[in-house]
Amino acid sequence: MSPPTSPPTGLPPTFVPGFHDEAAVRAMRYNPLGETGLCVSRLGCGGGVFSSLYGSFTEEECIATIREAIRQGVNYIDTAPWYGQGRSEDILGKALKEVPRQAYYIGTKVGRYELDPRHMFDFSASKTRQSIEKSLKLLQLDYVDILQVHDVEFAPDPEMVINETLPVVKEAVEAGKARFIGITGYPVSALKDIITRSKDIRISTVLSYCRDTLIDSTLQEYMLFFKSQGVELGKLAVYHALTREGQATHLVGANCREVLRLNLRTLREGLTEAEQQVLKHVKDRFFADLKVRHWEGKELREREAILKELAEKEKLEGKS
Repeated sequence: MSPPTSPPTGLPPTFVPGFHDEAAVRAMRYNPLGETGLCVSRLGCGGGVFSSLYGSFTEEECIATIREAIRQGVNYIDTAPWYGQGRSEDILGKALKEVPRQAYYIGTKVGRYELDPRHMFDFSASKTRQSIEKSLKLLQLDYVDILQVHDVEFAPDPEMVINETLPVVKEAVEAGKARFIGITGYPVSALKDIITRSKDIRISTVLSYCRDTLIDSTLQEYMLFFKSQGVELGKLAVYHALTREGQATHLVGANCREVLRLNLRTLREGLTEAEQQVLKHVKDRFFADLKVRHWEGKELREREAILKELAEKEKLEGKS
């Protein structure tokens, strides 16, 4: 890993003269990512959209979107084997071939893989080693900046993450295949627990999702109303996230340039007066008295129910 060249004053270390749109990069906000020394864009690129998780897309448009995002100053990309069972990493690998390595930071994950609920998670040391090599091959990279343990709350036991997964991730860092170690998950308490228990391995980043955002299913009932007012709810949600303080970067998926450009305009220009009024209405009408704004524990319960049902089915089939 050769050190990046020094950028002009006022620009992030990822700036590459001749590649970037300098005016766009200067308009982007950058934050330090913990104590890693990385300086990440306020708006990050979520790789989940480069898979069927969020609807249809074309590979060509994804590649064009990724490259435009980086030229416009987005310098942090997050992906995982789980996103399309390698599809996201494969598309990113193709897109990043034409992008200077200095121009971006990228993180991938280990631990979550298959659609089959019986094989969805594997935090074992052997699978982790295999996953790291496969990810680097798909990404066509020698190293990633951050290697994360994916959705730690689904590990059969936190000790497995600490005793098997994280030591292998640390090996990858020591071998130059990754720079920093991270963990991800939805329950913040589970992330805190892993950090507290893992005293010998430094965890540099924590990634959670759908936290500190505008989210509530009752909004679906009023979708037509908001559309009739000329307001895009997705824009309000992105704006809300980007104006919160404390987080270094917000990963927002965009698998087409139209959505990417809308997100960049939201970051740079904010909301119109009409949109600000609708945002206030949304907060007052739907969220002011909302007692629970998360679904913590729901996915775990659903997974346990599915696995129980499959086990009972296999047991009955064995008797027949």
